[in-house]
Parts: sequence; C-alpha cells; structure tokens
Amino acid sequence: MNGGTSRERILGRVRRALADVPPSEHPGDHPVARDYAVQHGERTHSATVGLLAENLEDYRARVHRTDAPGLPALLARLLGERGARRVVVPAGLPGGWLAGAPAELVLDSPVLTDHELDSVDSVVTGCALAIAETGTVVLDAGPDQGSRRITLIPDHHLCVVRTDDQVVGSVPQAIRRLTPARPLTWISGPSATSDIELERVEGVHGPRTLEVILVAGDPREL
Repeated sequence: MNGGTSRERILGRVRRALADVPPSEHPGDHPVARDYAVQHGERTHSATVGLLAENLEDYRARVHRTDAPGLPALLARLLGERGARRVVVPAGLPGGWLAGAPAELVLDSPVLTDHELDSVDSVVTGCALAIAETGTVVLDAGPDQGSRRITLIPDHHLCVVRTDDQVVGSVPQAIRRLTPARPLTWISGPSATSDIELERVEGVHGPRTLEVILVAGDPREL
C-alpha cells in the first residue's frame, strides 16, 4: 500500500494539523508578527548606491554613473558603441534623453508585433526603483518603462535609475513603495539560465545585455 495519492496524503496532513482548531476561529484572529529586520545593517545613502552598483555588476550587469545633464550624451555613446540602429522607447520616456542618439526611435505600442520587437537593437527605459541588497531593478509599467514585453524581447536593455529617490536598501523597503496591482518585473542582471550541467546561457527569456545607468539628480525634465 502506498498510502494513497500524493494529494490525499498532503490533504490528510492538513486535516490532522487543523483537527484542534475551533470552527469559530479565523486566520485573522492570530496576527503574525512581522518585526523582522527591514535591512541588513545601517548605511548612508551613498553606501547604499555603492552596494547597488556592486551587486548589479556581480550579476553581470554593466553599470554606468552620470549626473542628469550628462545622461543624453552617455546614452548616445552607449547606443553608438553598441551599433544600435533601431531603439524601442516607452511613450513616456523624457524626449531629451535620446535627443542625440544615433538611432531610429520606435515608440512602444500595442500594434508592435513580437517579430518587430525582435528586430530592434536596444530598448531604453526608466524604472520604478532599484534594490541595493539584491542588485535588482524593478519595473512597474510606468510611463517611462512601457509594456513588459519591450524589456523582454530586445537583446539589449538600457535602464536608467535615479539615485536620489529610486534606490532602496532592501526588499522589505521596496515592497512598501510598490503597488502590487501593477505588473511588476524584477530584474537581477541579464536574462540567464543553466542546464543540468550548470552551463550558463544568457538571453533565453530576456535581454543578453543589461546596462544600468545610475543618475545623480533629476533627469525627468530633460
């Protein structure tokens, strides 16, 4: 006898665990304490930004730093070095960011097919925030980020992070600032996976190359 199916065994364990719970009791009657640490240790904001850069690079993202006035020139240089001829951009990306870019700009739109997105060379977006302790950039489909698919299909993603107000230390701090009803995409380095022999392959379900630009100041008015 094998004791029934796996489903039956699991449900049996649940029933036994709940056997002494009064029928009148509800989950909310026993609040769970959530007094765990918000982040690991104390850091200055500058140190938090430095930790973000370190962890992004550890995940094989390429990290660049600039101030707000220098952002357009840096984006133009990075796209030029990449040889990007067509770049997809969200509808709400500030117009000045790519004013000097040597490329055709393709506006994010529902009518763009996956084949058309696959034919572009790069995508440029902003972000919702970035998490220092995990080296993670979070997108929430805001105006400067566009639809999720534009950051999954092109092979090269340039993501702009405002260091003054978009960098948090930890995941709990990020959760407090994010809206769960929005389509959240959490990115830690370029897309990668490993087969059974642990051979790393990049670009399987997202861009092979992620470049993160940490911008001091506010580039939204460019």
